[in-house]
Amino acid sequence: MKVSIIVPVYNVEDYLPKCLDSLISQTLNDIEIIAVNDGATDSSPEILRHYAEQDSRIIVLDKPNGGLSDARNYGIPYATGDYIGFIDSDDFVDSEMYEVMSNKADETHADIVECNLHHTWNDHEDTEIGPHITDRKEMLMTGRSVVWNKIYNHKWLLSTGALFPKGFIYEDVEFFSKIVPFINRIDYVEPAFCHYVQRNTSINNYQTLKTLQILDILDHIVDFYKSNGFYDEYRDALEFLATRILLCSSLSRMSRIPAPADRNEAVTKNWNKLNELFPEWKNNKYLKTFQGRNGRFMRAMNPVTYPLAAWLLSLRK
Repeated sequence: MKVSIIVPVYNVEDYLPKCLDSLISQTLNDIEIIAVNDGATDSSPEILRHYAEQDSRIIVLDKPNGGLSDARNYGIPYATGDYIGFIDSDDFVDSEMYEVMSNKADETHADIVECNLHHTWNDHEDTEIGPHITDRKEMLMTGRSVVWNKIYNHKWLLSTGALFPKGFIYEDVEFFSKIVPFINRIDYVEPAFCHYVQRNTSINNYQTLKTLQILDILDHIVDFYKSNGFYDEYRDALEFLATRILLCSSLSRMSRIPAPADRNEAVTKNWNKLNELFPEWKNNKYLKTFQGRNGRFMRAMNPVTYPLAAWLLSLRK
């Protein structure tokens, strides 16, 4: 088997057929589609079984609900392909994706092959073109952590021992950060094969105190690097990663929490976590030279400007 595609499924009846159609129509025929029914309560299980009856490459696994990470982890031991890919069941991909990417992996013996992606809304798409990063420290700091625009060499992935953190959002950040030190080679293909469907129910569109889980994720990452002897080598990169996440994407999400008390709690804990993990983050060597609006924004943050920025961000829709 060439590529195993793991698809966690939970209550996505409106999106699942398009996802499955995009997988069974791949130009690479030598695939297996491991669909993990994560205790869905809508018609998703019936949809899976209908598709499995029509296509023997679809394997349906049933388990109690445990969340996205748990479903992905559950599917990994069933994979038999040379490469593993992950697709979320509300997204879809172009038909050439796995043929092009697996050919690239065969050609270069890469541990990971990554493609570009689209952010797909009801009426338009925005295409995201990423840089070709080959330095591990740079990957940790600014690499795209999402898993569904990549394929992974199966044997290599198992050798890292990496799994997704059960019960947490931002699971891709932890997973990617934990495999970075083991990457020997990563390669890229230019097409934007993945369509990342934007839903109103997404964590990106409705914020709650669950956004505080990013603080736990960062603790997990730092603890992993310390316990595995990677911390000294990657300390400055980890410091920049924490600074970028907490002052940019995390602050933006937390500032949009509707309830004022929850918003203030999250924003305060966010700032405290950064200063707890890395008290000298202002002196980070990568931060000093990081270009663009985000670089200027991060360098401008201090105990006075940070709450002001959070308030201004809270005014945005």
